[in-house]
Amino acid sequence: MRMSRRPIAAATALALSSGLVGASAADAASRLVIKGRGFGHGVGMSQYGAFGFAKNGRTYDQILGHYYQGTALSRLGTDQEIRVLLQSGFSGSFSGAAKVSGQRSLDPDATYSVARTSQGVALRTAGGKVLDTYRSPLRVEAPAGGSIRLGGRAENGISGGRYRGALEFRSGSLNGLLAVNAVGLEDYVRGVVSKESPSSWPIEALKAQAVAARTYAITTDKPGDGFQHYADVRSQVYGGVGAETASTDRAVRETARQIVTYQGTPIVTYFFSTSGGRTENVENGFLGAEPKPYLVSVRDPFDSESPRHTWGPYRLTMSQAQAKLRGLVKGSFRSIKILKKGKSPRIVRAQVVGTGGRTTVTGPELRRRFGLFDTWATFTVVSTTAKPAPEKTPTPTPTPTPGDGTTGGAAPGARASSSFAPRAVTGPRLVGRIRPATTGSWLRVERRAKGRWVLVAETTVERDGRYEATVPRAGSYRIVYRGIAGPTVRAR
Repeated sequence: MRMSRRPIAAATALALSSGLVGASAADAASRLVIKGRGFGHGVGMSQYGAFGFAKNGRTYDQILGHYYQGTALSRLGTDQEIRVLLQSGFSGSFSGAAKVSGQRSLDPDATYSVARTSQGVALRTAGGKVLDTYRSPLRVEAPAGGSIRLGGRAENGISGGRYRGALEFRSGSLNGLLAVNAVGLEDYVRGVVSKESPSSWPIEALKAQAVAARTYAITTDKPGDGFQHYADVRSQVYGGVGAETASTDRAVRETARQIVTYQGTPIVTYFFSTSGGRTENVENGFLGAEPKPYLVSVRDPFDSESPRHTWGPYRLTMSQAQAKLRGLVKGSFRSIKILKKGKSPRIVRAQVVGTGGRTTVTGPELRRRFGLFDTWATFTVVSTTAKPAPEKTPTPTPTPTPGDGTTGGAAPGARASSSFAPRAVTGPRLVGRIRPATTGSWLRVERRAKGRWVLVAETTVERDGRYEATVPRAGSYRIVYRGIAGPTVRAR
């Protein structure tokens, strides 16, 4: 599974967006702060990295050779047919077809509909008259060089459009009538490239995408009722004729039938949006996958072009974090401890730490729970409590004793008395803990003044991530650890 997103498209709102915190100051608070890099699974070719390489003069074969280590380009001998599921639970119409099931001629200007029956699939006129019934599948073919228009909207949400090759209407075992596009590999890739990489990108980046898409198409198969691929991110995004552009057609044409191979065998060319600066080994990106010498972590020096090169920080209260980790937290949520990182370093395995124990979890599961762009993430819990200043033990001011030679009065030996200066205190204190944190690291202590944060003190992290700092006076404060701001607390 490719598990990617179109790199330029607006991202679906993060599941944690509702947990972004802008709470008012209290005397004590804890926050989970999440920061990260990248967008996608991290394996294979970074699309934004390819864009950056192309802008810096690299050719498509150099780009592919960088992301798929030790590979070469080979050429397919002939074109082949690819079957793509367009709609499930289909209930609609089509037009532009010239033939049905290789026999009966159809009027390309006419509109027809199909319906599932107990005998197979019925071909009907637009008015509903049954013309014939065919055993599944019913196949309608476009005129040479033309396309068929598919109408309607189905259960999977993919609307109609124009498609080259043929449409097959199949009786699905679970999802009613399926609309499948049976199309030549080169025409299929024409419908993929602009859906995966913006057509305005440099031609060498588009060529790299074309070769990767072509190779992925012939090396992967989604077992289904008569189809190999989905038209969405479960395979790779496919838009048919509506996705064809001049620049992406050129990229497909100038790389015709080229695929990526390792020692003569086509490979699965995983690709994704944004690496954050380094890709990941396949066994770390897809847990349980076998290591592959051509799908290893590599530096991605030009990936910074992406708006998701870095992301965050996202701040959640402890209760919000616990809600997202429901079923994984034993007791009350305390922190997330990273146990194993990949080469990039994306999270492979971690522990959710609660007051009642720890639960082991994978990086992909944390990504899913928090709705993150990637598993390259840090989870820092910052706790701060504002405490009143400790009372200073005052220094006594002696009162002269009568008869000590400085005053007149009682005789020597009378009981001495003393009085004290007014009570004196230092400023309030901020105490707390950071998990995880490095002992000896510096912290900034900032005070909110006139709408901005002002540095008022610095201190260091002690053992177990604990810290303490004295502040000059009452007010709203926060600590900042390595660019991560903790919660705002009110010192009184």
